[in-house]
Amino acid sequence: MVTELDRRLVSVTPSKRQFLHQQLEFYAFVHFTVNTYTGREWGDGTENENIFNPTEFDARQWVKAVKSAGMTALMLTCKHHDGFCLWQTKTTSHSVARSPFRDGKGDIVKEVSDACREEGIKFGVYCSPWDRNSVYYGKGKEYDDFFIAQLTELLTGYGDICSVWFDGACGEGPNGKKQVYDWERYYELIRKLQLDACIHVCGPDVRWCGNEAGHTRPSEWSVVPKRTTETELIADRSQHEDDSSFRERKIAAWDVDLGSREVLKDERELVWYPAEVNTSIRPGWFYHDFEDDKVKSVDELLNVYVNSVGGNATFLLNIPPMPNGLFHQNDVNRLAELGSCIRKMFACNRLESAKLSSDSFEPGHEIENVREDDYKSYFKTCDGVTGCEITVSFESPQEISCVVMKENILMSQRIEAFEIYADTGLVYSGTVVGYKKIARFPAVKTKTLRIKITDSRVCPTLCFIGAY
Repeated sequence: MVTELDRRLVSVTPSKRQFLHQQLEFYAFVHFTVNTYTGREWGDGTENENIFNPTEFDARQWVKAVKSAGMTALMLTCKHHDGFCLWQTKTTSHSVARSPFRDGKGDIVKEVSDACREEGIKFGVYCSPWDRNSVYYGKGKEYDDFFIAQLTELLTGYGDICSVWFDGACGEGPNGKKQVYDWERYYELIRKLQLDACIHVCGPDVRWCGNEAGHTRPSEWSVVPKRTTETELIADRSQHEDDSSFRERKIAAWDVDLGSREVLKDERELVWYPAEVNTSIRPGWFYHDFEDDKVKSVDELLNVYVNSVGGNATFLLNIPPMPNGLFHQNDVNRLAELGSCIRKMFACNRLESAKLSSDSFEPGHEIENVREDDYKSYFKTCDGVTGCEITVSFESPQEISCVVMKENILMSQRIEAFEIYADTGLVYSGTVVGYKKIARFPAVKTKTLRIKITDSRVCPTLCFIGAY
């Protein structure tokens, strides 16, 4: 029976920017700064600008490698905690302008953003509020004015920005003081200058999954308590020092369930706050030559991809350039291998030639609508019907090892439990679907697939089903 709580939960839907962001699915992070030359993960702001000299830097190499993996966007660490700026900023001398790179006239941000546009992928910026170099840090409004000026340069000088990524790091500056960040002022500026840009992690649009190791929740809900957007809470759970154990930590037990009915029943305010899963292709976030043989395997990366993109989240994968400014060939090769594997996995949708039927549907929203991955047409059961059975019939036995399902998230996230059956019996049992569910199981030869939606908050919707 549909309850008032159920109706309240499904009244929460994504904003336009969140909807567009979820469709990026898989995108790159690039960590590049003076740390690349010192061998550190976190710089202290005292580094000499002369050490930054990527003599073979080629933004097109980065972007082509990223595209080969099937990634749709690239986010660049324009300024990390060390305060070194990768663009020609007017706010500080601690930047590429005082480096040998391009005789002090280079602009990494410009070259990367231009390369992204040329190759048809989106560009996003990471700009650390923590600045261990700035003399203004820890001085309240004086520093906020400084940081606002940096954000303004990034958001007005480099075309469309799809994302602004803030982490929760907040340590001491060179004067020994900490800064209280004026987050609302930062958000207001971003909305003014880049309306469609999502603000990640310490921001209201995209939620950090809770770890940097690529671990995911078994049931990832996008409708969560509004208090999960509180920057103080996010910062408290974020990394506070360079610590490899933090990068490897799994989701803590108290993090596992953020969106079940039981968790949400007493919450006064709810928001749509989709998860982002992030990890690095190597153990570190910046380049270290001793990690050249520690690049994650294709299987490791594919598992993170399936569990994140196919688990109602997005996947942010870091690739760190070498001191010469290029991605290491091992990383380039692994990205190409991963992209090839993903494309092969979803190359042939057996559903295209199959017959489809369902035991319930609302007129105008028949099951045939799931053949095309399109939110304008979708499948929906009759009002009040929270479970249904969908039958896929093939002309001859087909080998199937993966089923993909997508809800129409413009109508919120509804499905809570489902099962998939082949001729041999149950092959998969799952919980949430959301933006996308990739259900993998040992290959079976079957003439039919039956998808049973066994529980849904209100009448379930599906805008796509694929069988591979």
